[in-house]
Amino acid sequence: MQKNWIGRSEGVEIKFDLPHKIAELNELEVYTTRPDTLYGVSYVAVAAQHPIALAAVAQRPELAEFVESCKNAKLAEAEMATMEKKGVDTGFTAIHPLTGESIPIWVANFVLMGYGSGAVMAVPGHDQRDFEFAKAYDLPIKQVVTGDDCDISVAAYTEKGKLVNSAEFDGLDFEAGFNAIADKLAALGKGNKTVNYRLRDWGVSRQRYWGAPIPMLNLENGESAPVPTEQLPVILPEDVVMDGVTSPIKADPEWAKTSFNGQLALRETDTFDTFMESSWYYARYTSQPSNAMLDPAESNYWLPVDQYVGGIEHAILHLLYSRFFHKLLRDEGLVDSDEPYKRLLCQGMVLADSFYREDAAGKKTWYSPADVTTSKDEKGRIITATLDSDGEAVIHGGMTKMSKSKNNGIDPQQVIDLYGADTVRLFTMFAAPPEQTLEWVDSGVEGANRFLKRVWKLVTEHVALGATVKVDAAQLTKSQQDLRRHVHQTIAKVSDDIERRQTFNTAIAAIMELSNHLLKAPSENEQDRAILQEGIEAVVLMLTPITPHISHELWQALGHDNVHIAPWPQADSAAMVEAEKLIIVQVNGKLRAKITVAADASKETVEALGQADSNVQNFIDGKTIRKVIYVPGKLLNIVAN
Repeated sequence: MQKNWIGRSEGVEIKFDLPHKIAELNELEVYTTRPDTLYGVSYVAVAAQHPIALAAVAQRPELAEFVESCKNAKLAEAEMATMEKKGVDTGFTAIHPLTGESIPIWVANFVLMGYGSGAVMAVPGHDQRDFEFAKAYDLPIKQVVTGDDCDISVAAYTEKGKLVNSAEFDGLDFEAGFNAIADKLAALGKGNKTVNYRLRDWGVSRQRYWGAPIPMLNLENGESAPVPTEQLPVILPEDVVMDGVTSPIKADPEWAKTSFNGQLALRETDTFDTFMESSWYYARYTSQPSNAMLDPAESNYWLPVDQYVGGIEHAILHLLYSRFFHKLLRDEGLVDSDEPYKRLLCQGMVLADSFYREDAAGKKTWYSPADVTTSKDEKGRIITATLDSDGEAVIHGGMTKMSKSKNNGIDPQQVIDLYGADTVRLFTMFAAPPEQTLEWVDSGVEGANRFLKRVWKLVTEHVALGATVKVDAAQLTKSQQDLRRHVHQTIAKVSDDIERRQTFNTAIAAIMELSNHLLKAPSENEQDRAILQEGIEAVVLMLTPITPHISHELWQALGHDNVHIAPWPQADSAAMVEAEKLIIVQVNGKLRAKITVAADASKETVEALGQADSNVQNFIDGKTIRKVIYVPGKLLNIVAN
């Protein structure tokens, strides 16, 4: 998205000589990413604001109306691709840099002054926009690239292919043609390779009260000047009236009045776009200087930021502009790093059920899900929906992005009042991976609440049995070893899911699975209870970043102090070592047995044990074993016929 916004492209700037000077110009510069099509140029098009267009108007006043209409049209580039292509012949010509041909210059409504030089070389045979224009005004269409299904009488051939009708460059492919033609232009002094960008200027002002005042003064003589340093910061007035129509600082002329070097001046009444501040405040938070933007020593200690989390709608403006700001701070010597953030996580949107009624004119009125009662089928799908206020039916608009327009935002406070903040946090993180959309369903919130109740039950029942001893790994039975292995494998998985993979939903799923095993685990002897204590403490610690309030209570119930300063649990590698492996045995790809072998058993041993199994014998007896496939520690497949 950022690449598209910046619009970086590699191309060639080409000079078309003018037979005589026009508007003080001896040559017309164009930028193209397809120099390989240079021999197909049949006209040059300029923007309405281009000096040549203005010179044409001066000589031929009848062109003024068209040129003025183009100048005033404010169209996005996407609209330009589909709109009707219109233009006028300026009467001027340019000289083709390689063939010496005379090329007409047109003013066209699809050329943007803000991109490149405001002029384009038109190749109707290989650009659809140029093709439509040429068809409209009966201009030549030349083929200079060939390829499959190439018929330039019907439409432009825009694919890259072999060059034709291009003098000594015939037969070259795109890349070779690009470079060869660019090199020849450079040798003749008629062009050079360059990089171009489509990035728009960033309008940083807005006509609102809220925002940082722009520290500029408009002077009586028509000039502008920055607010003197000793008068900074400019403070917004607080005794204002918000009427929802006009910014209070624009409505109060007295606030704007000031002086500068003995002459009257007016403060700028626009304020900064909020991106101006939010694009660098991550750095300001790390630094507490008294009279400077940043203290480099402090900011460099903390920066760059370890993790950026934001919605995809911030990927361009906030994220991109903060990168620009950071490079400015770097160039000014305020930070050492090149980029503001080490890692990026674009979070998904939250979806919720939407409900509406439609009047006779087709206008929709949307109702909050909190004001609607629904009935569902056995699969949880909504089959009826009625508005609580009148008991009449409403239409289910499906799961849509929470928004004011659809009135389907869920007030977290209502759910917090019902279930508590921990339940809401747990559901939000468990319902979907953070980068995907999350469907808000009440049944999911209830499920998260039930899980926390099970954890509470697990801890309180364990604590009620009294104090425990330490785990003695040397004294554990096989079942105790298996449970302890599960505890430490879960610690390892959750640690990786949270820190590296950032898949919080799978981390929670692993904690849930472990908790269910602990609820069913025996507590008959000291080592049973010691392993339970170790496992329960791990569950509480791993839940702490997700459900901090209940985790704090349960940690204290387990005999500890503040869970928020407790160290993260560490996986014991020795505890995760498996003495035995469960091997799936297949015959011709179908499951026939499960055998348990030593973790370090050789392939030969596993094959022998697998073939010796009585059920496997039923399927290989009397047959020839053609192949044995062994996936160490997991699968044995015997191919026999």
